Amino acid sequence: MSCSGCAAGKSTFNLEGKTENIGGVSCYVGTPTGHYDHKKALILLTDMFGLTLPNNLLLVDDFAKQGYRTIAPDYLNGDAAPPYAMNNPNFDVKAWVQNHMPDVTRPPVDKVIEALKRQGVTSFAVSGYCFGGRYAIDLAIDRVVDVVIVSHPSQVQVPTTFDTFAQKAAAPLLLEMGEQDTELSVEKQEEIDAILGNGKYAPGYKRECWPGCSHGFAVRADVLVPEQLAGKEGSFNSSVEWLKTYF
Repeated sequence: MSCSGCAAGKSTFNLEGKTENIGGVSCYVGTPTGHYDHKKALILLTDMFGLTLPNNLLLVDDFAKQGYRTIAPDYLNGDAAPPYAMNNPNFDVKAWVQNHMPDVTRPPVDKVIEALKRQGVTSFAVSGYCFGGRYAIDLAIDRVVDVVIVSHPSQVQVPTTFDTFAQKAAAPLLLEMGEQDTELSVEKQEEIDAILGNGKYAPGYKRECWPGCSHGFAVRADVLVPEQLAGKEGSFNSSVEWLKTYF
């Protein structure tokens, strides 16, 4: 499954992190300037624009400022969607997705996590956006991470993906969605609530749905539009609170 919203949005930047090789994988890393727990790491799984999109790197920097060492691996193997794909209806998102299936894009994530374990990291959280959202869900299903945050995921099926999540995962899940998401409509979001909400998923579940926000807003919102800015900032703040509560 893919959607035109996966390639929509805007970007602006001023970066503070640095690129590191972790487990043979190029990563953008944000390290807190003050005291932080060296046994914890937040894995940030980007949208299809990967490490080439400054907005993704800014998210890493922002989480680091909140006290979390944050690592965004190049799990797209240096083949992120090009900048001209953004807001370009002629870009073939489906073809791009077919060249970035889990058999080639999940291994880099696993390599980074294993390398971090060798460095002494014992607890992992993950925050996944759009294309990276499904990988965040899968890491929770595989019991690799302790906390999971997912913003407007693609490549998911309702109810199948979330039935599996409910049965196999043990990480508390925060789901950040937009009211105008064409990938997962509000009706689909409510189906997910029926599976995980009202205490049915014991580890913890919360969904937020931001008015006026479409697929991709947590990364690529037009900050000149008040509702989009509110969604982008609000979803980030909620993500930090989720980490403070569960991580």
